[in-house]
Amino acid sequence: MSEISTPNAPRPAGYYSQAIGHDNLVYVSGQLSIDPAAGEKKVGQIEEQTEQVLQDLDGILKAAGCGTDQVIKTTVYISGMELWGQVNTVYSRFFGEHRPVRAVVPTRNLYFGFQVEIEAIATTEK
Repeated sequence: MSEISTPNAPRPAGYYSQAIGHDNLVYVSGQLSIDPAAGEKKVGQIEEQTEQVLQDLDGILKAAGCGTDQVIKTTVYISGMELWGQVNTVYSRFFGEHRPVRAVVPTRNLYFGFQVEIEAIATTEK
């Protein structure tokens, strides 16, 4: 088992890792909309938040030696299902033709006023 860490995603603000690799799997912690370079929370439009979350996810995947086409499963936490259309548009553009399995979990409140959080499981195998 190995810890995966990159400056291309927000540093953990608590007692957890950005990701853990085990055998050929990578487990990525839930990502919130935080610009890793500035450490700035992005709580603007849902599309902007989703794009930042997915950029951070991409940075972690690259640090683990895999890409978006190797994501097996995501869990998307969203603060209201009325936002789903906008999130899904950004999400589908990010993944393109690749369609990982997915769960969408509506929740009232995420930390610090964020509206979306995404965690993922990927494989390092091609």
